[in-house]
Amino acid sequence: MIIEACEPRAPSPESRVFGTLPAVLAGAIERKTLSPPLKWAGGKRWQVPRVEVIWRHHSTRRLVEPFCGGLAMALGLAAGRALLNDANPHLINFYRWIAHGLRPSIPMENDEALFYRHRDRFNELVRIGRHDAREAAQLFYYMNRTAYNGLCRFNSDGEFNTPFGQYKKINYARSFSAYRSTFAAWEFTSGDFSALQLQPDDFVYADPPYDVEFTAYAQGGFSWDDQVRAAETFSMHPGPVVLVNQFTPRIGVLYRKLGYAVTELEAPRRISCNGDRTPAKEIFATRNV
Repeated sequence: MIIEACEPRAPSPESRVFGTLPAVLAGAIERKTLSPPLKWAGGKRWQVPRVEVIWRHHSTRRLVEPFCGGLAMALGLAAGRALLNDANPHLINFYRWIAHGLRPSIPMENDEALFYRHRDRFNELVRIGRHDAREAAQLFYYMNRTAYNGLCRFNSDGEFNTPFGQYKKINYARSFSAYRSTFAAWEFTSGDFSALQLQPDDFVYADPPYDVEFTAYAQGGFSWDDQVRAAETFSMHPGPVVLVNQFTPRIGVLYRKLGYAVTELEAPRRISCNGDRTPAKEIFATRNV
């Protein structure tokens, strides 16, 4: 990002909605929030200052995230009330156990043999229907910290299949007590976004899987039809909506057609299978803000 000095000028429509850059940065500095407990591909922590400028006018509302992922937004906004959903049941199981005082007791080391033993045990729990157990939550955390690039990937049988990572050093959390009271005040659900019972005044922040080839973050994936369903569903919500996605021409056409105000942003590429960390374009779309 390049910031140039220039003569004073009238505020643009975008600055009236999102605030000036100094105001955004000042708000980010003043607020101290919890960091996400997991690594998560496509995390939106970098978007928190932009969303917070909108959120501060609606902070008494319930925050709803249909695709909550790594919780960067909910934690960054420090929402008092939240309904947080994700199609990945193992992710939600981990968050629920944190709300119940999860303290990992399994061995956790940056060791390849241990990683594959733990991965096999996790997949065994999935096969026998114990994916919601405390042990499964601990194993999920360990795999997230230890697997390649922090990727969360499943095969067609619903088994975790991300390989061992290549980290020199990993710091594993032995307690999540700092998150317990916050998570206990939030509601966590796992399922399709269309099943969420939205209230008219909910503030919706929707971050669906990118419109790209890799969408196997949960069994079943996320198709173009799902992208259309999501955009149409949230376009009918009477309350504030922020909808974000990686920029593709068809996503831009879809969102504008449905009446979203669309801005294109340069996003940091945090996780990439080929080592590419160059910025990627994202769409930041809003309604009723």
